[in-house]
Amino acid sequence: QVQLVESGGGLVQAGGSLRLSCAASVRTFSANAMGWFRQAPGKERETVAAINYSGGNTYYADSVKGRFTISRDNAKNTVYLQMNSLKPEDTAAYYCAGRFGRSYAYDARSYDYWGQGIQVTVSS
Repeated sequence: QVQLVESGGGLVQAGGSLRLSCAASVRTFSANAMGWFRQAPGKERETVAAINYSGGNTYYADSVKGRFTISRDNAKNTVYLQMNSLKPEDTAAYYCAGRFGRSYAYDARSYDYWGQGIQVTVSS
């Protein structure tokens, strides 16, 4: 059974940093692209960042480019999202997701398995 477990969320002041981790139980992790998504109350889900199976190709939303970094450790079946220079508008529930394909996708509907989500709150 595929399972993703996010950790590292919480409350931080504007300008601060957080590192989200997502541990995967899927056996095909090293051949799967992964992504981070977020959804704030009353807003649509947003694709934050994505990474291909090897970590060699990444995507970032314009809103986080230069501040967030996605990475993965295939030996640990884990994907990370380093978030720096956080802003109040980054406040949202963050979700990790994976897809049974080597290339990442921009559309959340292309992802096959999801974590439960973790809250990130940035105070001003």
